[in-house]
Amino acid sequence: MKNNMLNIKKRKAPSYIGPLIALIIVIIIVGLTTDRFFTPGNLRNLMLQVSIVSLVAIGSTLVIIAGGIDLSPGSAIALLTMILASMIKFLGISAPFAIILIVIMGALLGFWNGVLTAHLRIPSFVTTLASMTIFRGFAFLFNNGSPIFSISDTLTEIFYGKILGIPYVFFYVFFFFILFSLIMRYTELGREIYAVGGNAAAARFSGINVKKTVVMSFIFAGVMASFGSVLMAARLNSGSPNYGVGMELSAIAAAVVGGASLGGGKGDIIATFFGASIITIVHNGLNLHAMPTSVQNIVIGMIIIFAVFIDMWRRELGDIFSRLISRRTKS
Repeated sequence: MKNNMLNIKKRKAPSYIGPLIALIIVIIIVGLTTDRFFTPGNLRNLMLQVSIVSLVAIGSTLVIIAGGIDLSPGSAIALLTMILASMIKFLGISAPFAIILIVIMGALLGFWNGVLTAHLRIPSFVTTLASMTIFRGFAFLFNNGSPIFSISDTLTEIFYGKILGIPYVFFYVFFFFILFSLIMRYTELGREIYAVGGNAAAARFSGINVKKTVVMSFIFAGVMASFGSVLMAARLNSGSPNYGVGMELSAIAAAVVGGASLGGGKGDIIATFFGASIITIVHNGLNLHAMPTSVQNIVIGMIIIFAVFIDMWRRELGDIFSRLISRRTKS
């Protein structure tokens, strides 16, 4: 009997439980503070916004788990939407083929970040900060820096058509979250990403190709940014060098709120979805209250600081709560 009790105590709740509870609390708070939150139109827009942030956040989570950081996906989205719009509208390339090319380009952007970080030993923060500026600069070279509108109704239909009243985009999001969750849990590459982020030196001694693993994490991030760019271009039926501003912070915040450790080696893809939902709902709630962008940026920044604080002091906070519980039990 005692052994069974010990086994029960040792069982840990799934890592996504905390973010899920936080998401429910945020929904209740926002729903109680504005009667416009639960309107059909707002919920639809909210779900569409979550889809883009969450896909980009998958890539950010992988990089963070591998021990890095990616500040470039927002600018990558701007560049890729301009390339996509130019290919379809000016070069006459079909939407499906253009999407394939965009995914390949996204992988190449991630490969660029990965090589600079892993092989040239430039810190990922510096690498992706430079890439953030470079990608945005290249985006402004297209169409003289002007947005490209009305690029393709087919593109919109592919991603935002409906089946049984549900937009296709939700099935795509579901697919990618399940795919990467399985990759990280059950494949050798997933285990290697966790190992490299947890302790790169130990991973190297155990035979893991650390450089290859880091590069792969950035390639995945680039691919997910490319899908985010396609969703944004399809939703707005346009490409713009101004798209994706602040997306990198939302993606990082989603990963961190979802429990990913900025120290590397820890994170959960499903929890990232809940983190992305929290960030998007907070943005939405602030918009419904007509809060200026400055206030929204401050709030998101504070959320990131709070999430990182919880992560850094998790063990100490756990000890404090354990002592409080034990004292109450004894008394």
